Amino acid sequence: EVKVTESGGGSVEAGGSLRLSCVPSGDNRGGYCMAWFRQRPGKEREGIAAVNTNMRTTYYGDSVKGRFTISHDNSENTMYLQMNSLKPEDTAMYYCAAEPVCPPVTPQQALRSPLYRYWGQGTQVTVSS
Repeated sequence: EVKVTESGGGSVEAGGSLRLSCVPSGDNRGGYCMAWFRQRPGKEREGIAAVNTNMRTTYYGDSVKGRFTISHDNSENTMYLQMNSLKPEDTAMYYCAAEPVCPPVTPQQALRSPLYRYWGQGTQVTVSS
């Protein structure tokens, strides 16, 4: 069982920045597939960024490409999502997901929720205009 804990959400004005953090419990030496998903009001949950911590590959959804950056610090076992140039439409509950058994995947698969067994409780991001 892996417990996933997110932090770093909050309220910011449009054009501002926030950084989210995610820490999976334990120390999986084989690395993780990890990802950020978000659910906007009235919308389905969407994958926005993903990382394979072992292969160091990253994937982004079109809605955040060029504005958000996903990274992983092995020494701290922490994944980050740096969010810049935030827009009101980025307002959502953001979820971290982790999967210690990480197969080769396509970019599309990396951003789909069935890949991940372990999820955090979510952290709210609100962007005002």
